[in-house]
Order: sequence, then structure tokens, then C-alpha cells
Amino acid sequence: MGAGAPVSPLSAGSLAQLTLSLLFIVGLIFAISWLLKRFRIAVPNGRGEMSVLDEVAVGPRERVVLIRVGDAQVLIGVGASGVVALTPLAAPIALKPAQAAPVFADRLRELMKRPGSGA
Repeated sequence: MGAGAPVSPLSAGSLAQLTLSLLFIVGLIFAISWLLKRFRIAVPNGRGEMSVLDEVAVGPRERVVLIRVGDAQVLIGVGASGVVALTPLAAPIALKPAQAAPVFADRLRELMKRPGSGA
């Protein structure tokens, strides 16, 4: 056997490389989905008669959410125990115009500029 001998596609080295590549890809998919959930990048806001206007975290698993239902606004609490209607608002809250979500490349560039990021 010389140096130019072809490697069998079913050799232990090839199978190990294939397995590690697949595990890396699956891990990358899970990491991206976690990031999307964590930073709420791809959360639909709603376009019909009901939509989420704003929300604020008040604990690790608790949020207060302002929703629009038709022409009315309702404040609800969302937590591990479920959803609780806090109060319907008599007068709608005027919200500031939403800023456009930063593009992924802009967010990455911003993170790379931080001290200690190695860039």
C-alpha cells in the first residue's frame, strides 16, 4: 500500500468525520433556534384584529404584555402559571414608532466591536 492508495468511504476515519460533521450541523441548528428565541428576532407581531403592541419582562419567566384587540388595548400578565388579564385600558396608550430590527450583520458587527471580543 502506497501513499496514493484511495481511502475506502466506509473506513472508520470517514465515518467518524461524517458523524462529527452531522453533529456539528445539528448543534448549529439548535444554537440558531435558541438565539432566535432569546433575542425574539423572528416573532410575528400579528397583522389581523389582534396583535402584540409591546411587552416587558418582569421576571425570568414572567412578562407584562400590551395587546390590541380591535380598537381596544388590554394589559395581560404571562408567566409559568399561565395568562392573567390584568386590565383593559380605558384610553389607548400611544406608542412610539417601532424601530426597525437590526440586521443580523449589524448585530454581529456590534458584538465584535465590544471589548474582550477578540476583534
